Amino acid sequence: MIDDPMRRIVRQRAHFACEYCGLREADVSGELTIDHFQPTSKGGTDALENLIYCCIWCNQRKQAYWPASTNDLHLWNPRQSRATEHFLLLESGELQPFTDVGAFTLRRLQLNRPALIAYRLRQHQLTEQDQLLTHYRDLLALQTQMIAQLTTVMHEQQALLAEQQIYLDRLLRRH
Repeated sequence: MIDDPMRRIVRQRAHFACEYCGLREADVSGELTIDHFQPTSKGGTDALENLIYCCIWCNQRKQAYWPASTNDLHLWNPRQSRATEHFLLLESGELQPFTDVGAFTLRRLQLNRPALIAYRLRQHQLTEQDQLLTHYRDLLALQTQMIAQLTTVMHEQQALLAEQQIYLDRLLRRH
């Protein structure tokens, strides 16, 4: 049984997203599940390094899979290697496997299912929008600084012109 403090650690470590497909809690309006990478029915434990935070869809597809022999295919373990070591995210939103482990994991968990592809594309679009907004905010801050500097320069110029006017008036009075 996984207690609440352990559950909290697993969730936070995963940044509140499925460690297999990336689906976030916020996108499904609730907590995800905790999977035993090596199922307890196959000798796995409740140790932190064996616990994977994942969505119900990945958990259902993984089921109690564990290779029966060293020759059997292994699933990608997000706790031991990065996704980028096994998959390439294409512009289409699909994942392309780099390794046999990546290919097997893609097939087993169906990581290129249409809903996930659409989700990745939406996430990419939102990331691009956030980057643009950040860029526009930076530009706006620079423009605000420039306006403040130009205002200061304008006031200085007005003061100089007023001084020049005084000197010109004095010069004209002498002649």
